[in-house]
Amino acid sequence: MSFPQYDPHMSVVSSERLLPFGSMLRRWRQHRRLSQLEFAEAADSSARHLSYLETGRAKPSREMVLRLAECLDVPLRDRNRMLLSAGFAPAFEEHPLHDLTSARLAIEQVINAHRPYPAFAVDRHWDIVLSNRVLPQLYVDVASPLLIPPVNVVRLMLHPDGMASRIVNLGQWRRHIISVLQHQIEARAEPGVRALLDEVISYPYTSLGEERNASEGEYRFATPLQIRTDLGTISFISTTTVFGTPTEVTLSELALEMLFPADAETVERVGLLSKDNPHV
Repeated sequence: MSFPQYDPHMSVVSSERLLPFGSMLRRWRQHRRLSQLEFAEAADSSARHLSYLETGRAKPSREMVLRLAECLDVPLRDRNRMLLSAGFAPAFEEHPLHDLTSARLAIEQVINAHRPYPAFAVDRHWDIVLSNRVLPQLYVDVASPLLIPPVNVVRLMLHPDGMASRIVNLGQWRRHIISVLQHQIEARAEPGVRALLDEVISYPYTSLGEERNASEGEYRFATPLQIRTDLGTISFISTTTVFGTPTEVTLSELALEMLFPADAETVERVGLLSKDNPHV
């Protein structure tokens, strides 16, 4: 059982149109809710010079582009685009994950050691790029178009034809995912994630008849994912891990998601479910 993705024509990708450097700088400053004066103080520059850069009346040096981008905490992919727009070569390399041998092996070692519990690595659009392929029983009712590799984990969980009908605390989990996407948009200004959020919000959903789940009071420190199985409900707590100081674009956009059992019943039931899938 491998993790999948939805119809590839529905994949969310950001526009590759390159804006003028000044426009990109202004957008990121405004996204960080900084005035020109506040930004100038943080970047050890002058408000007048920044104004000239934003309007195109002045051209930045390569060092200035990198310093301003660092000050605004711009993602590496967009730092490269800012450099290109200003007439410079990209500073940060980008490779497919399969070419990043050391990083890939490290991720595989971590997620495989996490068996029999689910673990997977996702890119910036929540497409799964690596997984430990456990508990295929969780996906038996998922529509086949959602199981075309690579999977988008948000669609897999919340799409009406995905796992939504099996998620016991769907309302609670849906709110959690929407909040995570909103925070990602706030941090990275990623158009693809914004499109994914709009898609998720458009999914038909009603809380009528939905029981208030006891977990909302029980798990005050985290939102559990509770999934209905033939053996009963299994409950997970999720953790997210990222590379600490990446200087490569692909690694800077990867996140490792790991699900841990939230109670003793889940440990027992996952053990029984895993016996039905001995090859993982």
